[in-house]
Amino acid sequence: MLRVSKLTDYAVVVLVRLSAVPACEASVQTSPSIATATCVPEPTVAKVLKALSAAGLVLSQRGARGGYRLIRPLETISVADVIAAIDGPIALTACVDGGLGGCDVRGVCAVKGRWDLVNDAIRQSLLSITLADMRDAALPLSASVLTPAE
Repeated sequence: MLRVSKLTDYAVVVLVRLSAVPACEASVQTSPSIATATCVPEPTVAKVLKALSAAGLVLSQRGARGGYRLIRPLETISVADVIAAIDGPIALTACVDGGLGGCDVRGVCAVKGRWDLVNDAIRQSLLSITLADMRDAALPLSASVLTPAE
């Protein structure tokens, strides 16, 4: 089963929370305030923010008025970006893109290089979904959609 890690899931939640502050305000949010707003434990939020900062998705500001803010709008951050920031490159098997650890049967493998097709399809799908899509998909259906037929 393919599954996104809990840290990647939390990273999406944290990034969506960071987007709640308009960029024009240039305000920052602290790790404890994000943790309180999202109900994600503060040590986990801090770990996620550190990884997102290293990946260039958030900006860390030190000092008394320090905290974190988004570098780019959610519309320009893909799910693939977040997965790569938290879990590393998207690779379904050890042999995809010369994956880490290699393969014990590479020399005699009947499907050598074939997983790249599957991996590329999944990567392209994840690249096509932005965090703005994720944020907007979480909104409840509008009342107009739920209006009973006349």
